[in-house]
Amino acid sequence: MTVISVPQAFNEDDLYVDVASIFDVPLYLKCEGFNFAGSIKLKAATEMVEAAERDGVLTPDSVLIESSSGNLGVALAMIAASRGYRFLCVTDPRCNLSTRRLMEALGSQVHIVTEPDPVGGFLGARIDYVEAMCASDSRFVWLNQYRNPGNWRAHLKRTAPAIARDFPDLDVLFVGAGTTGTLMGCARFFREWHRPVHVVAVDAVGSVTFGGPQSRRMIPGLGSGVRPALLDESYIDEVVLVEEADTLHACHRLAHRGFLFGGSTGTVVSGAKSWLDRNGRPGITAVAIAPDLGERYLDTVYQTNWLEDLFGKDVLDSVRAAHPFPESLSRPSEAGADPGHGTLVTSRPDADVVPLPLPRSGN
Repeated sequence: MTVISVPQAFNEDDLYVDVASIFDVPLYLKCEGFNFAGSIKLKAATEMVEAAERDGVLTPDSVLIESSSGNLGVALAMIAASRGYRFLCVTDPRCNLSTRRLMEALGSQVHIVTEPDPVGGFLGARIDYVEAMCASDSRFVWLNQYRNPGNWRAHLKRTAPAIARDFPDLDVLFVGAGTTGTLMGCARFFREWHRPVHVVAVDAVGSVTFGGPQSRRMIPGLGSGVRPALLDESYIDEVVLVEEADTLHACHRLAHRGFLFGGSTGTVVSGAKSWLDRNGRPGITAVAIAPDLGERYLDTVYQTNWLEDLFGKDVLDSVRAAHPFPESLSRPSEAGADPGHGTLVTSRPDADVVPLPLPRSGN
């Protein structure tokens, strides 16, 4: 039996999904979303807050402030509530509505930057906003996940050793690149390990992290409009870039097998599959880190209107073809339908309303 008194004390660190039967590549997915913050960001948030407390930076009068596209904001909101701090998260329109509501439910404030910086995009605009707030009031404490070494130390101390313990014959590790905290912590650890591990960074097309041109990115989490200060490419063996449409395909293929993961996870899985399709060999041991779960993406990645508006009506055709819904079940039979039973309508807001017979209670 596990008993805790603070939410950050619980974090499942040894759960993996074998996705070979879903993607036809040998890959284990390390699930990092089973904690009260719902993502891998709980580790970095805990490490950075505890370091700030040890250094005397955080006091009872402090107000935490941070720029986040979502997951770190939730983790800090949870820790702030647990430890009695106030917290202000600065985000942008790509942050999921459910994520914003969750932070507010935990007692935090959320400010949304609506206009991207011409050079740094939304991330640059968020950082400018945080800096202006800090300059306006000395009570604000900015942990700055983009430069804080606690961001990568959390994974040097916890995430990477857990993988090494569970997979002593590890050959290749796939890690998503956002702030690059997880990436750099794991890469540093495995650089000194007893056997060589090929570390592959997975990033989104449109991110400037590895020198590519900036373009539209709609799925929060991975990628950046500003090169991360924590990034040291000398620790990375290879980079794979993933189109957002491929992220969506991966998410929905997992969902059709009962695994609801977040957009960041879909990107990492898609990148890992692409690499393994080209470089896989018999007996290879490959692990990918899944940063988050999918509940917070129900209004975006898993919402038909959002998908079709941004990516076109055929974006998921290949997934639908692989998992068709029988036409005979898509409409009710005319025979035997009893309007008195009640009605059920489809969940798509713009779909035709199709009454379906429901059984009377007690039947």
